[in-house]
Amino acid sequence: MIISQAKRRENIAEYLLYMWQVEDIMRASNLDIDKIKSAIIDRYDVDDVTRKAIIDWWEGLIMMMKHEGKQQAGHLQINKNVLIRLNDLHAQLMQSPKYPEYGAEFYKTLPFIVELRAKTPVEQQCDELETCFNALYGTLMLKLQGKEVSRGTQEAIKQISHFIATLAAYYKKNEESPLFADDLANNNNE
Repeated sequence: MIISQAKRRENIAEYLLYMWQVEDIMRASNLDIDKIKSAIIDRYDVDDVTRKAIIDWWEGLIMMMKHEGKQQAGHLQINKNVLIRLNDLHAQLMQSPKYPEYGAEFYKTLPFIVELRAKTPVEQQCDELETCFNALYGTLMLKLQGKEVSRGTQEAIKQISHFIATLAAYYKKNEESPLFADDLANNNNE
């Protein structure tokens, strides 16, 4: 909870990857709050009120996992919603003549996305941004497991990371002061 709140404020991409890891932690713990307490929550040096809030947060996520039928696989709707908002912003940035550097960054990344999709079974394919996040998360998991990441994958991840960091920076700017507020006002005046 503490980490997720900080990541959500500072970097939406890191937040999403963190929340995907939280989903996997819950599954690895068989959605058992006692296992999560002993493995994670008990390590926090916090007061009782904060500890209770952390436990409540994890219990809430466990309830969502059960309610949404995500015990074995898939992402919680709250995490899908983040991806939807990122996709919406991505579409706006791509369509806007005010942000050509964003489009250029996306087109530098697109060959890697196409290559990743070509390696993915059709039934598992997803949109460009989710493909990027899947690549980043998969690489993170490989590194955590101490497995080697090929040079080609490292190159792809470097570009994908840069692109996603660019999107995350625009997301933060948009949260602080909407990037397209003028466009909405102009459309309403027409």
